[in-house]
Formats: sequence, structure tokens, C-alpha cells
Amino acid sequence: MELVDEIAAMRQGRGNPGALVGEFRRTPLLVPLVDGGLLTAVFGGVRWIHAFTDEAALARFVRTRDAPPDQEWEYVSLLGARLTDAVIPSMDGPGGVAVNAADEDGSMLFPPVKGIVPDAVAVDAGEARGRQS
Repeated sequence: MELVDEIAAMRQGRGNPGALVGEFRRTPLLVPLVDGGLLTAVFGGVRWIHAFTDEAALARFVRTRDAPPDQEWEYVSLLGARLTDAVIPSMDGPGGVAVNAADEDGSMLFPPVKGIVPDAVAVDAGEARGRQS
């Protein structure tokens, strides 16, 4: 299945979390560039990288930003694995990936937790150690 199909299955309650994360890691995602860096937003103490599965999803997002219709948006294509394994560890503070943020029924957050980002930058990495007696 493609990432959009895995997201749809998960949102419908019939998805497989492992398959979703695996497909996310294998998928080339479009990430807009702003002021020489990746487009991000902070919400809930997490810096979210905005990423899109295709140009149509990116265009839907751009329309929500009240950008002029003729404004061009530069973007790079990065595998989900590159975002989680290389980009997020280089960020200051916790980071995650928001996929297709403008699609009410097709968006998905990949938060900074074990199994998605490296344990060294996962916000829940210390929980297991904290529970041991």
C-alpha cells in the first residue's frame, strides 16, 4: 500500500501501525522550503516538519496559507526515514512530521516517540527507565 492508503486505513481503525511507519519511512515526501530551511510549525512543544505526499496535497496546504495564487513554493523531496533519522536529530528540541496537514481526512502526525524517531531524540525514551525499580 502507498502511504496515503496506510493513513486512510489507520484513520478508519483498520490500519497496522508498523506498516504505516514502514511506508512513511520509504516514501519520498515533498517538504516546502522557507527562508533557506524546511517549513515547520511549533505546536504542543513539538516542532513539526510539514511534508506532503504529492504536489496536489502541497497545493491544498498552500491555499490554506492565503498565499497569492501565483506564488511559487520551493520544496525538496526527502524520504520519511531521512526526516526522522537525520533531520529531526539535528533540530533543537523535539520534532515530528506532519503529513498532508491540510487534508482533514488524510493527514497524519508522526510524533517524536520511540519507533518513529531515534531513541536518543524520542520524548518517551526515558519512560521505560523511569518505571524500573
